[in-house]
Amino acid sequence: MAITAAQVKELRDKTSVGMMDAKKALVEADGDMEKAIDLLREKGMAKAAKKGDRVAAEGMTYVTVEGNKAAIVELNSETDFVAGNAEFNELLRTVAKTIVEANPKDVEAALVLPVADGQTLNDVIIHTTQITGEKITLRRFAVIEKTDAENFGAYSHMGGSISALAVLEGADESTAKDVAMHIAAIAPKYVADSEVPAEVIAHEKEVQLKSEDLAGKPDNIKEKMVEGRIKKFLAEITLLDQDFVKNGDQTVAQFVASKNGSVKSFVRYQVGEGIEKKVTDLAAEVAAQLG
Repeated sequence: MAITAAQVKELRDKTSVGMMDAKKALVEADGDMEKAIDLLREKGMAKAAKKGDRVAAEGMTYVTVEGNKAAIVELNSETDFVAGNAEFNELLRTVAKTIVEANPKDVEAALVLPVADGQTLNDVIIHTTQITGEKITLRRFAVIEKTDAENFGAYSHMGGSISALAVLEGADESTAKDVAMHIAAIAPKYVADSEVPAEVIAHEKEVQLKSEDLAGKPDNIKEKMVEGRIKKFLAEITLLDQDFVKNGDQTVAQFVASKNGSVKSFVRYQVGEGIEKKVTDLAAEVAAQLG
């Protein structure tokens, strides 16, 4: 049957696919709009699956707060160019809003959450993948709940490449945001010394005991010097002992205490941390294609 330009335009408006893809889908569906949409969704899924071997190590992090619940998410793409476009940013907000409202237990549960018009979160991600031409994945998220006596501090740095979410007992939202800003900038690993696993401290002690500058020194002197170094090591990785980024004359613990508060917990996400990025040699790729 003949496919009209109006049908092609309607399908493009509904799916954001290219003109030829829309026309082919309508021809295959004998002009049935809903069937054509289903065909394109199926092709979108196939397209997303084919991109599964690509490394999505760019993207953005984001924090959303709704009352006493907050969510921090990381959404990955293959390039920072796509991570900066409007479709990706809209998807990021949709993902965060859906997750904070539903509080799913893991990524798998999050992907099947209903969004709108019978679509799941995974459907929306696939749709954006189809528009951008890049693999987009929901990598991780955390949903945090607080009491009325606690305050959330939310902060995103460098356009969302790093986000931090802090929970403070007492103090106020402004103080909590300052702490989140510090977390984003300085990257502590734990709130306090008591949270650092014994094996982490033991490993650091072992490393320090083998330091060349300690060779030949008596064991009691070695122990004393290593003890001091362990203390310094803990101060570097624990939030409360770090020098506050906005005022180096006080620690984070002192800053928060001065505001009648205490730090309960925090989450910090940096885009791509722990993902092995695929290194490409553009010149070699071009030469191979020409060859």
